[in-house]
Amino acid sequence: MCTTTSTSNMAAAVFETCHVACCANRTPNVVSWSRTGIIAFGTCHSVALYDPQEREVVALLNGHTGRVNAVQWVHRKDYAPECFLVSGGSDNRLILWEGQNGKFSQAVECKGHTGPICAVDAIYTKDSEILVASSASDSTVRLWLCSETSEAECLHSLSFGSGFMMDVSLVLLPGSRVPVLACGGDDSRVHLYVRANGELKKAMTLQGHEDWVRGVAWASTGVELLLASCSQDSLIRVWKLCAKSRSDTGAGDDHTVIRMKEDIFEVEEKEVSFMYAVTLETVLAGHENWVYGVHWQPPLLKGGELQQPLRLLSASMDKTMIIWAPEEGSGVWVEQVRVGEVGGNTLGFYGCQMSPDGSMILAHAFHGALHLWCKDRDKEEEWRPGVVISGHFNAVQDLSWDPEGEFILSVGSDQTTRLFTPWRKRGSKQATWHEISRPQIHGYDMQCLAMVGRFQFVSGADEKVLRVFQAPRNFVENFANISGTSKEKLLASSDCASLPEGASTPALGLSNKAVFQGDLAPKTDEGEERFNSASDQYQESYFHPLNLTEPPPEDHLLQNTLWPEVQKLYGHGFEMFCLASDSSRTVVASACKASKAEHAAVLLWSTASWRQLQMLPCHTLTVTQMAFSPDSLLLLAVSRDRTWSLWRRNQATPESPEPQFSLCAHTGKDTAVHSRIIWSCGWSPDSRYFVTSSRDKKVIVWGPYRPDSSEDSATPLQIKPCSSILDVGDSATAVAFCPSLCADNSYLLAVGLERGGIRLYRWRPGQEPAGGDDWSSCGETTASQSHTLAVKRLRWRPTAGRAGRENKEDGQTDGECEVEDEESSWVQLASAGADHSVKIFNINKRAL
Repeated sequence: MCTTTSTSNMAAAVFETCHVACCANRTPNVVSWSRTGIIAFGTCHSVALYDPQEREVVALLNGHTGRVNAVQWVHRKDYAPECFLVSGGSDNRLILWEGQNGKFSQAVECKGHTGPICAVDAIYTKDSEILVASSASDSTVRLWLCSETSEAECLHSLSFGSGFMMDVSLVLLPGSRVPVLACGGDDSRVHLYVRANGELKKAMTLQGHEDWVRGVAWASTGVELLLASCSQDSLIRVWKLCAKSRSDTGAGDDHTVIRMKEDIFEVEEKEVSFMYAVTLETVLAGHENWVYGVHWQPPLLKGGELQQPLRLLSASMDKTMIIWAPEEGSGVWVEQVRVGEVGGNTLGFYGCQMSPDGSMILAHAFHGALHLWCKDRDKEEEWRPGVVISGHFNAVQDLSWDPEGEFILSVGSDQTTRLFTPWRKRGSKQATWHEISRPQIHGYDMQCLAMVGRFQFVSGADEKVLRVFQAPRNFVENFANISGTSKEKLLASSDCASLPEGASTPALGLSNKAVFQGDLAPKTDEGEERFNSASDQYQESYFHPLNLTEPPPEDHLLQNTLWPEVQKLYGHGFEMFCLASDSSRTVVASACKASKAEHAAVLLWSTASWRQLQMLPCHTLTVTQMAFSPDSLLLLAVSRDRTWSLWRRNQATPESPEPQFSLCAHTGKDTAVHSRIIWSCGWSPDSRYFVTSSRDKKVIVWGPYRPDSSEDSATPLQIKPCSSILDVGDSATAVAFCPSLCADNSYLLAVGLERGGIRLYRWRPGQEPAGGDDWSSCGETTASQSHTLAVKRLRWRPTAGRAGRENKEDGQTDGECEVEDEESSWVQLASAGADHSVKIFNINKRAL
């Protein structure tokens, strides 16, 4: 299912969001599960609303200007669908979002904190009044009253001096409308506050933890409250709070009965006094590392009444989640379920949530990944990993479609390369996009990549080396299973005889080492293990072949989906910056960061021998992007020095059969039109024109002065602007020509902006470009579709249609041909953002 957002009320939607790849921010309180089943999580500066059943992001809420650190649905007492969601961010702001007809908008903004907000909670005090608690790194906890009619009002501010409160939780005291606030902090204590008669008073301090309290969570059973607190001392404590009558308090003189120590506090509300007692219910020990999060199973509707199940979920840095519950007979709290990850190079879990019916549990990890487990319907006690969204946890720097347009590769500052492809679940009509492989996990931030063939790519990072990767046999087989392509056909296209099974990274290594069939440890039935040599004893292969029919969970992505590195390319003096490959996949061009002309040269490599073919000197500063023309005859480079250079492929001769390029045109200081760094460039599908976009907000199309110029390579091409200067109003960080023309033979161009928006323009080559009549705007992303930070790269799918929707059958009926004809009017655009996300948009050219 695609979420459609209209660019205007009158016209049909131009941009249709097909997929958003993103992950949770690396903070503890950033995920919340609604009673309707929608998971809200902070991703960079946005709040993503994710449907785990449909496996897709249904909306992105953009409003924060800093990282979103805490998200919480405002649950309703009657278990009706939530209408409000509260989020807090590093921009020191709280936003209350209101949902109407499935669309969320910013309702109220709370300003007052002077530091990043780290935890939020909210409850209804009356039907239309919401009480919000927030904790921030300014050492304060604040209480806000938000009503539908007025702005948010800060009721109270609690200061903790030099201490910090890590988590806050709100609930109403049993039998009253009095809110009680629990705060857990770095003083190893849990502080309870009650708000009665308009004042916030400290009720008591609960002691017992021996390290920072990381999480607190209330649950109401109707007559009493349960408070779970978790700590860096690896323990969870459950406290019970219940109402007491005055007669109970004096009857504690019977010394023969062993009782738990009771702490009593009094609340006065409207001249009526209530007594409450707090006792320690249990201490849960089972985790081996810091416990970061606790979450009660949500109340269930039974016979028209809400019942609170006594099941508590906890998540720890030991990479496990545990479900705790009291035994039926004894009432002793025991571990019911334990799930988690084994191995890998990751830290543990930051927080956890349980689905409304208790059949799914979710953890979010230090690297942003979501880990989902589902209860097995057939085997009641078993839980298995589920398919869940994934994405980069830092800026996405570059992406590329494979030549057939069936998958996308992306690289990012999170030091990973990820591969996304559509997957259609059995019985489901619609395909959804998922990460099915993580070919490279590196020790440096990744910057650029270029595809060289169907299952081979070159990547560049913040190091001086380029690395070449080739897909292993296990990936090709699993890709065939998931995408529904013929395995034999795919293996025939790659030289399958010599393909390794997979890859693994040796300890302390940066290179993915190929693992062949013979390297895989055989499963021996004998009890004794025989070691022939020291190398057998310490096997380096962590790879286990997977037989996938659905996208793999995070631990498999980390360990079993790497691609082997087949080549390293040395030649650059500084960190890699950009890469390009030609359509015939014979040449790769690379450029690195440069502050002098000697380092700004472009290097050309042969994909046949991986030998350096040529050095192309022209620019004086970093070459920011390069592009080969679709016919592979020309190479364009744009630079930080505000100029571009164009290189022509020489005619091959028997003496030099390998491709050689020579400079045929360039701009200099006097001919440069751009006045700031040129960020991006691209070619028209017919190789006649190229486009440049710059920080000076200008987009310009360039072309041959004489379109019918002779092909004699000795004559220099006279190239000048062919279009009027298009001012897009913001720094244009990415640009790309659509590979197919519009119905009126105009060119379709996508422009990505520094503020995150993407715009579509049609350009008609005219005789005189002056006046700006050659450009027409035909659509842009809405606020919720746009990136929240700069668009780093735009790439059109090389073929028409939408990936995962093509009909691969041969004998098609007329109806199927009509569907295919309708499909051919669609094109897909992929964008990489500094906001950590990869987005894929469907664009219907008939709607333009």
